[in-house]
Amino acid sequence: MEWETVIGLEIHVQLNTKSKIFSSALTKYGKKPNSQACAVDLGLPGVLPVLNIEAVNKAIRFGVSINAHINKCNIFDRKNYFYPDLPKGYQISQMDWPIVGKGKIEIILGNQTKVIGITRAHLEEDAGKSIHDMFDDNTAIDLNRAGIPLLEIVSEPDISSAKEAVAYTKKVHTLVQYIDICDGNMQEGSFRFDVNISIRPKGQKELGIRTELKNINSFKFLERAINFEVKRQKDVLEDSEKVVQETRLYDSVKNETRSMRLKEETNDYRYFPDPDLLPVEISNELLEKVKQTLPELPDQKKIRFVTELGLSEYDADVLISQKSLADYFEVMLENNIVNAKLCANWVMGELSAALNKYQINIQNSPITAQSLSLLISRISDDTISVKTAKDVFKYMWDSKNSADEIIRVKGLKQMTNMVEIEVIIEQVIANSTLQVSQFKLGNNKILGFFIGKIMKLTSGKVNPKQVNKLLRKKLL
Repeated sequence: MEWETVIGLEIHVQLNTKSKIFSSALTKYGKKPNSQACAVDLGLPGVLPVLNIEAVNKAIRFGVSINAHINKCNIFDRKNYFYPDLPKGYQISQMDWPIVGKGKIEIILGNQTKVIGITRAHLEEDAGKSIHDMFDDNTAIDLNRAGIPLLEIVSEPDISSAKEAVAYTKKVHTLVQYIDICDGNMQEGSFRFDVNISIRPKGQKELGIRTELKNINSFKFLERAINFEVKRQKDVLEDSEKVVQETRLYDSVKNETRSMRLKEETNDYRYFPDPDLLPVEISNELLEKVKQTLPELPDQKKIRFVTELGLSEYDADVLISQKSLADYFEVMLENNIVNAKLCANWVMGELSAALNKYQINIQNSPITAQSLSLLISRISDDTISVKTAKDVFKYMWDSKNSADEIIRVKGLKQMTNMVEIEVIIEQVIANSTLQVSQFKLGNNKILGFFIGKIMKLTSGKVNPKQVNKLLRKKLL
């Protein structure tokens, strides 16, 4: 039987506020367990939550960036369930009246464009963290994360494959960093997703029974988890068994999903409006103020890179995929001498390769955007060749010296004396009678032999394009 996959995603975006959503406790990552949990976070009797307005502003910021409906009146609810890392016995979230309503996000896969509907995006507090490997017979609880502000972005079940899911989550990941509501650090749990997956016979309108995969924080694991779960469900149905509606855990080591618990329905959580929090009223003035502070969004930047800078769509996609990468690239272009395409090639090539090799973020690159721009300008003005520039780049990475200083100290400047260059070319031709004959018989590939000899004799200090032109002239 031919099957269709139906996927819906819930993306949990940790908002980068300094304090928690309902208390003044700090939100810094990596602090001593339970050192950033106050009486409100611990759910002690008599304490009351106070809404952090900055979390509201950041939620609105996301909503207007995707042209979503913003609910002028939204309400906080209590989502009731028991878990050891939820000290109050309920989570403050939003149910019927979320802050962000329907919107959409467009993704591109190959030559295909697809619109993924956004059902809602609501504010809620994070739970604490259960630590199972600290003690042999007990589970430890760290409540530093309890009360961290989250924006949960819920998609429509419009996603049909693991690749579409990855494209969609990457698009959202890029966006939340551009609009500065989240640092996007997946290793620290700032951006993670729950995935609802079902399959149905091709052409059937009714949805199949779904399972939910919880707390995935890697694009690679997301793709693997979906592919495994889709195959598992197909095997279950093709064995004439039924898929159970449940929550499952993805084990990245074994590349498999395992059952955690039966999946709750909405009514199991007994949602009701939180009596300690007033409805949130959003004025037209606040909406307009947020709109005015939005930066250039990724899709807008891509269009500008293509139309104004002449980059290919592929190059533009790579550069805008990370805000820090795009920012670095644009700082390079502040020097009008350099070529945009050449800058893009170096950022995506030599620089990205070095950053990956040494596991360094671009913000901590030992070569600044201004320094790399200067190096590229020395290629453009024929001071050095591309090959020599790659050597200079390595020296810059290790020493942090400027390109000009390295070129001067190591004597790497290209030869510009055309008389000297012609003498060397004539010398190579005189000593290569066999290769000259092959060239005159139509073997153009033999030019590489001549250029290699000339580059060796000049220690790579001649411009290959000039050599090629002069060489052809001498050989003809």
